[in-house]
Amino acid sequence: QVQVVESGGGLVQSEGSLNLSCTASPSTRSIGAMAWYREIPGQRRELISTITNNVSPQYHDSVKGRFTLSREDVGNTVHLQMTRLEPEDTATYFCTAWYMVRNTWGQGTQFTLTP
Repeated sequence: QVQVVESGGGLVQSEGSLNLSCTASPSTRSIGAMAWYREIPGQRRELISTITNNVSPQYHDSVKGRFTLSREDVGNTVHLQMTRLEPEDTATYFCTAWYMVRNTWGQGTQFTLTP
């Protein structure tokens, strides 16, 4: 069984930067891909970025050049660095991790843009 926990939401200024982190535990699990999605109320959950061992991260067009996804060398932690945040980025961000043939979701984390 795998647990996924996100962190890093909060207040951030418009056009500012924020880092979100996600850890899948236990660390002894051989996690495959990890990904970030975001969800705006009333809309479908949208894939933002995904990272797999030995493969460069992939990004949704709307965040290319602004968001960077990285994975720590040891353990199952990924970091989503978000820059030049726009009102359209406001959403609940969910992390998911694949172990064996199943993926597990975290509870989600949010941020609020301030003027």
